[in-house]
Amino acid sequence: MQGITRRERGTLYILMAGVFLSFLNQTLMNTALPSIMHEFNINTSLGQWMTNGYMLVNGVMVPLTAFLIQRFKTRDLYLSAMAIFSLGTLVAGFAPNYGVLILGRMVQAIGGGVFGPLMNVVVMNLFASDRRGAAMGMIGLALNFAPTIGPTLSGTIVSYTSWRWLFLGIAPFMIVDLIFAIFNLENIGDQQFLKFDFLGVVLSSIGLGTLLYGFSNVGNGDWSNPNVWGFILIGLLITSSFIFQQTHTKVPLLNLKVFGYHNFWVSVLINVVLMTALYGGALMLPLYLQSVRGFSPMISGMVLMPGAIVTALLSPTSGKLYDQYGARVLAPIGLTITFFGTMILATLSMHTPIWVPVLGQFIRQLGLVLVSMPIQTEAFNAVPLALMPDASASFTTVRQISASFGTATLITIYSLVSLQKERAGMVTHLAQLSGIHVAFWTAAMLVLTAAFMTLLLRKREV
Repeated sequence: MQGITRRERGTLYILMAGVFLSFLNQTLMNTALPSIMHEFNINTSLGQWMTNGYMLVNGVMVPLTAFLIQRFKTRDLYLSAMAIFSLGTLVAGFAPNYGVLILGRMVQAIGGGVFGPLMNVVVMNLFASDRRGAAMGMIGLALNFAPTIGPTLSGTIVSYTSWRWLFLGIAPFMIVDLIFAIFNLENIGDQQFLKFDFLGVVLSSIGLGTLLYGFSNVGNGDWSNPNVWGFILIGLLITSSFIFQQTHTKVPLLNLKVFGYHNFWVSVLINVVLMTALYGGALMLPLYLQSVRGFSPMISGMVLMPGAIVTALLSPTSGKLYDQYGARVLAPIGLTITFFGTMILATLSMHTPIWVPVLGQFIRQLGLVLVSMPIQTEAFNAVPLALMPDASASFTTVRQISASFGTATLITIYSLVSLQKERAGMVTHLAQLSGIHVAFWTAAMLVLTAAFMTLLLRKREV
């Protein structure tokens, strides 16, 4: 990270710590959910609000960050976000009942929703376009290291002590980062005294919130449930109203002119297809290992770990390769590798040796590391610095919607195929395996589609 001052480098590391702690907190929850449900005597539908509540508030916050990043100084915004995030963590850790725990998670999401977009904007301001890939690769290291250690750390803590330490154990690190930020954080970029678009906030909050909630309700693939199609329909209508309002107001909450830059909208479109495939497909391997093969959650986590480790370790290298070759070269290679890894997972059977899914997931993640951060950096490099907060918020918002849609879609495919096979007389675990096969084949075709879409990217100017 040459070419920036020591204090600027300190600012970058402080923000990276915040992003890491935020992502780590998200990955800790799934393993702990059974223990939390048992302590508070709640069912699965209520338990899912541990993740759904966080996701909804986080999704609502992201469009607002475009305004916040421009309106407030980097230092003030980060300190406020980390203080809110820390408060939510302490509330959750000491929660006397499940309602307070959910409240703590939602307060966390208010602060956590700021970190990612703010981090992107700071990087784009600190680094020239030919060195942003390396910087984004370092961020990728922090982002990908969290899910690498999260499930293992969570499983260990829950096995030997209370789930509360998942919150109370990381709270001191947040407070230390907050103290470092107080004394060392610098302001990056220019502050603008923008008019607050109240109508835009209301429309985006209701629209995105109901849309994400609708997708989160497709737990069994039943799109006929009014809690699914009803909320999705309302979400689409209000989000469309939000887009119309943003393109016709003088001071928008989110400047959608970023989609007028060719490589930005192409990169966003590629990311939509990729996230649809990857997030939905990510659920299939644990289903195969635990529901079909009967392995323990610990074994399932160990199968996923080599792929997660390679993703974390190669993120900086991927960023440097992007600076040297660009997304037009790197992304097709990464997507092709991801395609072959997904194909391996689409052919798993009841008697496949355990090293085969390890290999398939490893190859899949190896390809992913060559495409995820490069595509994101390509999108941001396509727009001027003045529009960077809007680009970051737009990219992140679309990614979250795509991930939710992809999860809902592939769960639906899995459920429908499994149900059809069971009705035809196939035993349950084999019917589930058939559903997993079709879901992985669908994910593989989506990845291949994304690879062909990279041909739409224009050569970047040197």
